[in-house]
Formats: sequence, structure tokens, C-alpha cells
Amino acid sequence: MNKTLIPPLLGVLGGMGPLATADFLAKLVAETPAARDQDHIPYVAWGVPQIPERPAAILGGGESPLPYMLRGIAKLKQAGAQAVAIACNTAHYWYDDLVREGKLPILHIADAVCDLLAERGITSGTIGLIGTDGTIMAGFFQSRFAARGLGCITSSRADQDQLVLPAIACVKANDLDRAHRFAVQAVENLRAAGARAVVLACTEMPLALEHAPSPATAHCIDATRALARACVAWHRTAMRPC
Repeated sequence: MNKTLIPPLLGVLGGMGPLATADFLAKLVAETPAARDQDHIPYVAWGVPQIPERPAAILGGGESPLPYMLRGIAKLKQAGAQAVAIACNTAHYWYDDLVREGKLPILHIADAVCDLLAERGITSGTIGLIGTDGTIMAGFFQSRFAARGLGCITSSRADQDQLVLPAIACVKANDLDRAHRFAVQAVENLRAAGARAVVLACTEMPLALEHAPSPATAHCIDATRALARACVAWHRTAMRPC
């Protein structure tokens, strides 16, 4: 009997939220050069949304999602995953703990974004950053930008409260029409403030922005898509013989 060789298996830690995870998986497929089904990256996904809110835990007072995420990574490891992609920006606040305790390599979404910026020739100037309050406060995007010589600006407090957070909430409620309007205005305001490009560092924001055509998308870096591209690069490297 012929046996099919199973290539390296990617684990996807999802559920934060469900639609954002589905978006990541769709972009993983879209970013994979493939001529047939068998050319795509094999993955196993853990999509359990019953997990404490990440921003609340970072900002104080909320239950930590770390044990829940570690449980998911343990299930992915048990299923044979050799590396993990986390389909949530804010969850990367616990990146070091997840790598240390989960004992699997994790592809960092901010590193993937920096690589994509470099691919597009953006190696200097100021980058706009749109994300949850937790992601902004965590600072991992800003520190990685700075390490590559990039400045960073974020939405004003008013824009965060009136545009960014409502856009995220609307996506979670499946109200993409309103989410799109909020997201476009948030991007345009950062561009007006001097951002050379705007990083959508919340998995709901690309869903909001891409819901309808808008010139604003030309200036954006989708962190979800950047992570998908990093997964493709990981898979190619893992497939090479030692």
C-alpha cells in the first residue's frame, strides 16, 4: 500500500474571534502557491471562542486568557503541530509565556508585518498602527518597528473610542457595513497625521476595511495576511531537507 507523506503540520490557535480565524485560514489558502489541493499547507486549528477577552486582561481586571491559550496549544501539539500561528494580534502579549510553556515555536505576527513592510520597500518613516487598547498598550508592534528604524503613531483617544473600537465591535456583531465606515475613517485620519502606511493590527480590522471598495486599502498592511505569508515561508523552510 502506498503511503502519502504528510508534510510539516501548522497549528492555528484561533477562536479570538471566530470570524477572524476564518479570515486567517482563507488568507493562508490564498497566499499559498498551489496548483492542486495537495500543494496546500496542512494545518490543524483550535477554534474555541470560550476564552477571556485579551484587552481586558492586559488593561487590568480581566481574567487571564493564558491558561486557555496554553490548553489550545497543548491540543495542537497533541495533534502533531510543529509550529503555531495565533490568529489574534492582542494574544501576542503572552507570546514569551506561550513559547516557553507551550514548547512549540510560534510565528510572531509583528515580525511578519515588519517583513512585509520591508518587502514593500518601507524601511523608514512613520507607520500608523490600528489595534485594540490592549495591543497598543502591550507595545510589541512599536518595539519591533523601532528595532527596524521605523517610527509609529496610533489613533487619538477620540478616534480609538469613536472609530477603532466601534469598528471591531461591529465586526464581532457581523455589522460589516458600519464597521467599514469606521475603519476607513480611522485609516484616513492616521494617513493625514503622517503615516506612510497603516498596519491593521487587529484581526477584525481587515474584515471591516475590505468589506467594500475603498482607496484606503492601498495604504494598509493587513497583519492577518502578513502572518499567513509568514506561515507559507515557514512551511517552505520546514520542507527543505536538512
